[in-house]
Amino acid sequence: MSLFRLASRRTFASLRRHRNYRLFFAGQLTSVAGTWMQNIALAWLVVQLAPHSRGLAVGLLSICRFGPFTVLGLLAGVVTDRFDNRRTVIVTQSVQMFFSGVLAAITLLGHVQLWEVYAIAALTGTALVFDAPARQNLTFQMVGRDELPNAIALNSSLFNTARIFGPALAGIIIAAWGSGWAFAINTVSFVAVLAGLLAMRKSELYPLLDRRHPTIWRGTREGFAYARRNRTVLVILAMMVVFSSVCFNFNIILPLLAKNTLDAGPGTFGIISACFGAGALLGALSAAMMANARWRVMFAGAAGFGVCELVLAPLHTTALAGTLLFICGVFFTSYSATSNTAIQLASADYIRGRVLGLYYYAWNGLAPFGALLVGYMCDHGGTQLAFYVGGGSALCMTALGVAAVKHPPRPLRPAAVSVAEQLAA
Repeated sequence: MSLFRLASRRTFASLRRHRNYRLFFAGQLTSVAGTWMQNIALAWLVVQLAPHSRGLAVGLLSICRFGPFTVLGLLAGVVTDRFDNRRTVIVTQSVQMFFSGVLAAITLLGHVQLWEVYAIAALTGTALVFDAPARQNLTFQMVGRDELPNAIALNSSLFNTARIFGPALAGIIIAAWGSGWAFAINTVSFVAVLAGLLAMRKSELYPLLDRRHPTIWRGTREGFAYARRNRTVLVILAMMVVFSSVCFNFNIILPLLAKNTLDAGPGTFGIISACFGAGALLGALSAAMMANARWRVMFAGAAGFGVCELVLAPLHTTALAGTLLFICGVFFTSYSATSNTAIQLASADYIRGRVLGLYYYAWNGLAPFGALLVGYMCDHGGTQLAFYVGGGSALCMTALGVAAVKHPPRPLRPAAVSVAEQLAA
């Protein structure tokens, strides 16, 4: 029992110790669930509006959502380092709320067209470009360096709790009343996160040391130079480029898995999405119990994810697919949460926003190209081909990552030494 209590205290340490983080966590829990509902409803709406070449249509939706990262992602980190993170997140969340309301209105009125869905997805994606690094840097300010691994894992658990309930609820709502009501609920959900941000005590935020105000182009060059010199940052970014563009495109594969491979409807789409989310939640809670990020945890998560995709490829039954997606979700969060923690701990305060900008560029900036590739594979070889290619790519990048860190050169910065030691522990 004492061991269980110790694990529980460690798992929720950031929530117990930091009022600002509790407010953030509560607001995000409601808002992210609504966002997942909207993501599911968007994909299903596109499938309905484009009865032919569904893989290409869903791929184009992904391009609209993540294309802004391709165009603006390298600059977002500089903006994060220049401006107050809390205020930036308030603005970006408000913009997302506005466009979600517009989407709900035109859908409920019955006048929605495919180009309008794509346009709103692109505008919302533009807000997300600046939201993601600012929100991650705000997490550092809410909990500090010592609690950062725990807070990032809890953020992942929050995200994946919403991934369970959001898609499942979206499937029910879409089947009963249509996509418009899912968009409307998401619009209302932003009230919770905005209220939490406004109620924070600024005096309790950890200060960012040696903060500078670089120009856009100079700041971007400094971010690239820092990443090139820091082995931890470089390995994580290189792996994430391939994983995000080829392996993680579940927003494209899952609706097609439900519609084409499993020959089912929105209810099944919600169920298999929730299975993946449940596994990811378990992985996130396990990560929250760890005091430090470790290379072996990250590589095990990456390799396990690849193996699961290979096993999942030939399956045609909902029960087996859901089970494999659950296991895949566990490995997904083990990899993603550990890589997020490591790259933040490896970065100095003055440049963390730019490093996070590069991280989210690796995650989302190349996603449009991966979306076209995955959509093309689904149209010509089914979801089986997409899973085979994704799984094989994951295993190849894991092997390269292990080789890269087996005999790393001498780190150039104290922050890099610290995180390298933590990862090797």
